[in-house]
Amino acid sequence: MQPTEIAEVLDKPLSRELLARDVTRLGYVAQDGTPRTIPIAFTWNGSEIVLCTTKNSPKLPSLRANPAVALTVDTEVHPPKILLIRGRAQLDVVEGIPEEYLQMNGSYEMTPEQRVEWEREVRSLYDGMVRIVVTPTWAKLIDFETTLPSAVEELVKRRAERG
Repeated sequence: MQPTEIAEVLDKPLSRELLARDVTRLGYVAQDGTPRTIPIAFTWNGSEIVLCTTKNSPKLPSLRANPAVALTVDTEVHPPKILLIRGRAQLDVVEGIPEEYLQMNGSYEMTPEQRVEWEREVRSLYDGMVRIVVTPTWAKLIDFETTLPSAVEELVKRRAERG
């Protein structure tokens, strides 16, 4: 997929709405060769998806060995709205707490007092984190109105051909 095609998908209003959500599902291949999918908070900075994790996270050796990842951001309504993204993870070890980590956890419902306590706890627990930066290399938006999963598109086409 060409960068302009990816940008076109990610710039759609529904994609922008999904990219403003709190949680994505990160898919990657573990070191034992088996697939993993985990929910993880994220931010979108306009060109990259940034995830943050602890420096001792079990997923980091796997991502170093195989940086290919897939992300899914979706809704919990019918019909679902789904944004699928593929890319490569770049790992960036940082001292302290990345600003993205504080941003991505900013939309959870917390009182100002809870927010202060949460941030104090985070800063006392982590001496640093790893930013997992994913630049999309492929993207597809499925809204079940104008776009469908490719297998369903194929079935619709076959049905139309049968008359």
